[in-house]
Amino acid sequence: MKKNKKRKNTKRKPCVFCLEQMEYIDYKNTEIISKFINAHGKILPSRSTGTCSRHQRLLSTAIKRARIMALIPFTAERIRR
Repeated sequence: MKKNKKRKNTKRKPCVFCLEQMEYIDYKNTEIISKFINAHGKILPSRSTGTCSRHQRLLSTAIKRARIMALIPFTAERIRR
């Protein structure tokens, strides 16, 4: 027997980059990029940040480029020790 699963009727967050009509996410802008990284240094998923799939892909490449250029760390300070 299948149980009835109730879904919450919650609205999805709007994409921040779509609202600002950003076509390109600059990897040098660490203020914007750091909002989409958790305390451990992982990239936050789109279901929690509300970014659309197109901007999530652009965001992940920008974060990876910023990590390689040493603008943001790969991991948090407390994990590195």
